[in-house]
Amino acid sequence: MKILEVNNFSLELKQDDNWTPILSSLSFSIKKGETLGIVGESGSGKSVTALSIMKLLSEKNARVTNGNIFFEGSRDAEFTLSPYLFKAPVVAEKQNLVQTSENDMRHILGCRIAMIFQEPMTSLNPVIKCGHQVTEALFLHTCLSKKEVHKKTIELFEDVQLPKPENIFHKYPHELSGGQKQRVMIAMAMSCSPDILIADEPTTALDVTVQRSILDLLKHLQQKYGMSLLLISHDLGVVSQIAHRVLVMYQGKIVEQGDILSVFKNPQHPYTKSLLDCRRRLDDGRRAEEQKSGINIEPLLSKNSLNSRKEIMKIENLSKFYPVRKEHLFEKQSYFQALNTVNLNIYEGETLGLVGESGCGKTTLGRTLLKLVEANSGNIFFKGKDLNLIGGRELRRLRQEIQIILQDPYSSLNQRLTVGQILTEPMKVHQILNNIDERKKRAIEILEQVGIDESHMCRYPHEFSGGQRQRIAIARALTVNPKFIVCDESVSALDVSVQTQILNLLNELKKKFNLTYLFISHDLLIVRYMSDRIAVMSQGKIVELNDADEIYLNPQTEYTKKLIEAIPKNNFYNSSTIFR
Repeated sequence: MKILEVNNFSLELKQDDNWTPILSSLSFSIKKGETLGIVGESGSGKSVTALSIMKLLSEKNARVTNGNIFFEGSRDAEFTLSPYLFKAPVVAEKQNLVQTSENDMRHILGCRIAMIFQEPMTSLNPVIKCGHQVTEALFLHTCLSKKEVHKKTIELFEDVQLPKPENIFHKYPHELSGGQKQRVMIAMAMSCSPDILIADEPTTALDVTVQRSILDLLKHLQQKYGMSLLLISHDLGVVSQIAHRVLVMYQGKIVEQGDILSVFKNPQHPYTKSLLDCRRRLDDGRRAEEQKSGINIEPLLSKNSLNSRKEIMKIENLSKFYPVRKEHLFEKQSYFQALNTVNLNIYEGETLGLVGESGCGKTTLGRTLLKLVEANSGNIFFKGKDLNLIGGRELRRLRQEIQIILQDPYSSLNQRLTVGQILTEPMKVHQILNNIDERKKRAIEILEQVGIDESHMCRYPHEFSGGQRQRIAIARALTVNPKFIVCDESVSALDVSVQTQILNLLNELKKKFNLTYLFISHDLLIVRYMSDRIAVMSQGKIVELNDADEIYLNPQTEYTKKLIEAIPKNNFYNSSTIFR
């Protein structure tokens, strides 16, 4: 039975007083208990499609120009809508959501159709405890008493496998890890047993083991509640593991759809082929790709050549700990060890990959190297200089040579400055070049090197796509002529085609400017593609360090093996089956 049917749906969004077509003649359906995946690059219309189904787009800035969205679900008697809050629920067997009133949509949203948004930290209210955010939905849609609502919330937290559900109930979002926040979002979405669950990039920016557990959880909940799942993801491996059918979107249109095996094993549209090819190159790694194509993509540094190079960064016994919030007034103060006697050497011209689960200390290490976070003990040497012994002007001058590309370019770029101002500001701070005209000329040169036109200098960050903003962040780091760059999850939130563009760009810039990278990521495929060596972190320690391909193909520790086993396997490249 079709539970959702989209027929010839088209949508326009208002941009600068002009109406621009965003979705064009979309037609697809979801059956009861089915998982439908939607893939495509940034700006293809994936999230807008989900928001259109939920009617979460403002009528002032969005208008439907054609088509219908029909929804036909079931409603368990246990979750009868409260007559004290809403009018009686709509009784029509089949509803056209395009024509459904705002009041009637309240009976549907969160109750019959629920959504897990991409970023749980921004989706969860930071000033309301996690448990109360779930109870709000239950109070809104059900007739359960306060005691029953609390009991139901604890059961939901147990369903999504949160540790110590009663404690999580009273915690704020910032006190939870990324994976735990995502589980709270899933519990909230599942609170009223929806007929359809829309998951918009539910595993983005999560490490591979947490990603694996979230996917297993979604499959378990789907089987338990018999719901349909609409999964939006830029990760083709994730979609291949969990979806029954897939839609491929490009520029607001569906260019290909069908059974997951048929589409991924035998793609018909050139765009689908290009997406799969981008992913395949990451899966193969640079050496394998070089052997297959016969093209020298990027010379990798051997152990012998590394030993002949100078150390640009040397880390000795580096430790960092944070005080843990006390649960009781007279409780003894405890500490969280983020870094535990880390020892590491990074050589000029290499890319050192750093991988590990959330909370293992990757980002703390990267920020400690830039002295954005002060270490409690240990030494950091940059070009032979002990960073613990310098400060003030000398440290500012040294930071010109050590830069960072942060994970989220939208929040790391000043939204009130134009691209030109964002790029010239670091040059002004470090007194690079003589005047504003020379700095603007330099900014234009770097902007063009990262693939953005000079005409975009006067635009603001919100006017660019995710991939373009990341290019601007890279350009900003390059304006001060650095020698060492920390790339902290710099491509984690980008779709696979943009990822490949950014990774190739970073490799080209590395060769051109003789850069050294510390490449931090939770995605082992990307790290393998980029790195000469890989360091694996666990609980603040380096547990394994070796050649990139050697780590991936022949891991020595159980922890590294667990990370590699958790990577979504893309068996559609060379196998007749897809593992789900």
